[in-house]
Amino acid sequence: MPVKTVALLHPGEMGSAIGACLVRRGLRVVWASAERSAETRSRAIASGLQDVGSLERALDAADLVLSVCPPHGALALAREVAGHGFEGVFVDANAIAPETARSVGRAVQKAGASFVDGGIIGPPPVESGRTRLYLSGGPARDVAALFSGTNMEAIALDAPAGAASALKACYAGWTKGATALLAAIRALAESEGVAAPLLAEWRLSQPGLDKRSEAVTVQARKAWRWIGEMEEIAASFEAVGLPGGFHLASADLYRKLEGFKGGDAPPSLSAITAAIRRAPKRKSPAAAARRRSAPKAAPPAKFKFGTGAAKRVEAKRGQREPQEPTKQKFKFGKQTA
Repeated sequence: MPVKTVALLHPGEMGSAIGACLVRRGLRVVWASAERSAETRSRAIASGLQDVGSLERALDAADLVLSVCPPHGALALAREVAGHGFEGVFVDANAIAPETARSVGRAVQKAGASFVDGGIIGPPPVESGRTRLYLSGGPARDVAALFSGTNMEAIALDAPAGAASALKACYAGWTKGATALLAAIRALAESEGVAAPLLAEWRLSQPGLDKRSEAVTVQARKAWRWIGEMEEIAASFEAVGLPGGFHLASADLYRKLEGFKGGDAPPSLSAITAAIRRAPKRKSPAAAARRRSAPKAAPPAKFKFGTGAAKRVEAKRGQREPQEPTKQKFKFGKQTA
């Protein structure tokens, strides 16, 4: 698969670092600066990306498109690319549900493109050995070869499109889901005044969990991006008959931390728990729909005390045992001998 030019959509923290890996491999990496922020422009320049102005120009120049965007925009971006008639290789490396990934694939394949599903695990690949790009479907092995010798380890799975996204959903379902759960637990403990004894107990029986529960302070500025990811993970679970409520709740929690986006420094844990406790609760549309459609439970039967009550219940049900006749006493004597 001859690839000389890659169109990167769009160079955020992760995307620009991936683009830099490809530039070091000798590939031309282009991007479209239209409607992008000054911060994005700065990252793209630092990574060696070439600005061609518009999406249309980027697609005209590219053999391969690499989509790295917030999860909620992945399908819309794929449809936009398809609308321009792109016929090269489209790699979606977003944190989306397997079925969303397959929808992305159908959209770009309809326009004539080849589709490769991707899932990124790890931080932006600014150093080697920490980040992996899993790929599945289409020319996954050819795409993986483009990253050979770079800071990004690319691994082609022997599986159809959707598998890489499923692996990412499973991995982030634990890491980011656990971060949300622990942040909520810390907020609950503070609300009930048991934070200090909880931390003391964790140090005794769960060493390291006290520090793990503070990971949300480092991640809070990315919380806005994780809302859609948690909803995609919930959809992944529900698609195979598993409950998605765990991650719908995580999405709700990260939604309460949206205000930390763009901060200059990580917020304190107390600021985070205050935001969790202060922000109004939002109901997930999907969860609300499930509650509306759920059958109403029958009221529990009242428990009746006493043997008299028990006998009345038995009589009412027609289940009362028949009484045995009284046994006559055997009499000794001449008359009965």
